Amino acid sequence: MHKLGIDIGSRNTKIVLFDAEHGKILFSAYHATEISASRSVDILIDKMKQQLGNIEIATSCVTGYGRKLYTAADKVKSEISCHAKACHHLFPEARTVIDIGGQDSKVITLNPDGSVKDFLMNDKCAAGTGRFLEMTAIRLQCNLDQLSELAALSDSTIPLGSTCVVFAESEIIGLLAEGHSVANIARAVNMSIAKRIFAQMAPLQCEAPYVFTGGVAQSQDLALCIAKLLDKHLIIPEDPETTGALGAAILA
Repeated sequence: MHKLGIDIGSRNTKIVLFDAEHGKILFSAYHATEISASRSVDILIDKMKQQLGNIEIATSCVTGYGRKLYTAADKVKSEISCHAKACHHLFPEARTVIDIGGQDSKVITLNPDGSVKDFLMNDKCAAGTGRFLEMTAIRLQCNLDQLSELAALSDSTIPLGSTCVVFAESEIIGLLAEGHSVANIARAVNMSIAKRIFAQMAPLQCEAPYVFTGGVAQSQDLALCIAKLLDKHLIIPEDPETTGALGAAILA
């Protein structure tokens, strides 16, 4: 039975086609979220059909920031339940999920059976989200994908005091004017985000193993900063961007 999972995020829309009988991912892809959520999904479905042919889909489920904007799915599920389900499927031993998206961040604790034990979500402030990294890339005049590589070249620690993206942007401009290297500033931003996530986790009873999901999890340096504060290894899925869509597919 083929099940389609759709995750409409603020930055990217993702889909996963899941073979429920064999527990395997048949197709996954993502595309920049356009003004029309339906168009973003249609582009991805067309891409899937080009690769797999007119494969029969038994049921579908949508999740994410724009889940209420797409009405063609059979089910609608929260991001919390989808990320929990996907992480338990991929890593049954997982007990804490850290998900950082374009405009929000989530920390989810899991029971041994994979059900949600507790969670906290930050969707009111861009600090600690991918938007912070996007702003940083603009100010450092580099591509978003280059930030992690830049931060890895850091040779000193710069404390970034601002906890607000607006004020942090001014602080970054000031640091550049003072002659600090872009590598050290990139590391400072990653450590600032890591500290925000660490603080977000404080009210929860978080336990290892920890899984890091979302598009931001592709930043190896940020993952290292979070792992350093936790003093624990982070498990990162092979394709962290599509974790929510995988969970939606499993729940479809």
